[in-house]
Amino acid sequence: MNYLWIILGVIFIALSIAAGLIWVERRLLSVWQDRLGPNRVGPFGLAQVIADTLKLFFKEDWVPPFSDKVVFTIAPGILMVTILLTFAVIPFGPEFCVFDSNIGVLFFLGNSSLGVYSIVLGGWASNNKYSLIGAMRASAQMLTYEVFMGLSLMGVVMMADTFSFSEIVEAQRGGWFILPQFLGFVVFFIAGIAETHRLPFDIPEAEGELIAGYHSEYSGMKFGMFFVGEYLGITLISAIIATMFFGGWLGPSFLPPVFWFLLKTFIFIGVFILLRASLPRPRYDQLMKLGWKLLFPIALLNLLVTGAILIFL
Repeated sequence: MNYLWIILGVIFIALSIAAGLIWVERRLLSVWQDRLGPNRVGPFGLAQVIADTLKLFFKEDWVPPFSDKVVFTIAPGILMVTILLTFAVIPFGPEFCVFDSNIGVLFFLGNSSLGVYSIVLGGWASNNKYSLIGAMRASAQMLTYEVFMGLSLMGVVMMADTFSFSEIVEAQRGGWFILPQFLGFVVFFIAGIAETHRLPFDIPEAEGELIAGYHSEYSGMKFGMFFVGEYLGITLISAIIATMFFGGWLGPSFLPPVFWFLLKTFIFIGVFILLRASLPRPRYDQLMKLGWKLLFPIALLNLLVTGAILIFL
């Protein structure tokens, strides 16, 4: 029974954060851009999330007659399922984890790869050239940056000598890995932005070029699943950063471990939103050059230096 409550608790926390981020992002963007933001529906505009959710529920769930209907329907669900599955191996606290796997890091990397199928199939099944171009951009971008994402985490894995997220957190009791693995953190953070195709790397959804990219033909709750999936992705990457580089749930004992984990996660969610408010979108070729010509060598250098130091010590 306790195990069931942990599963329900993790799902509730993940979905609640994703839903709440709709309001949080709009409010933070309005503060940074010197405007009001949502402030009419409910106190401080808090009921805006409920209004948006109801609107999605009652919108027409239109399936284009020219689409591959079966694939078009299941594509959004793949993204939601892969991200929610990954939350199962994230330790929110010492005893607050659905499945404390000894290959948690590999499980995260594997599920992030599976998420590409959702976007590719959604863009292809739409039978729309703009959706297809967006899907191709997204697949190339995500597959490219997965290489650096995996390499950037290997330095932490080598120092902790484990793939388990919980053991990686325990290994940071003597000091967070952000200091010895700063290069790995920078590479992982940039790769995480590209993986979630958030601004400034939202090239697969570039409104000025592709309308909305791979989900141009989606409406109703199918679009809502893509929409919520994006916020779940932001939350997941922020949680991984907190776990791998900033000590996870570790913190002063006067507050529960879950509080410290959520605080660190929310700080990085705020950074994701700040990037959207401040940075312009690069060209697609510039994004690829950044990955292969800069981040790839840095990730390899970090891995080689970490290995050499560990062997020497």
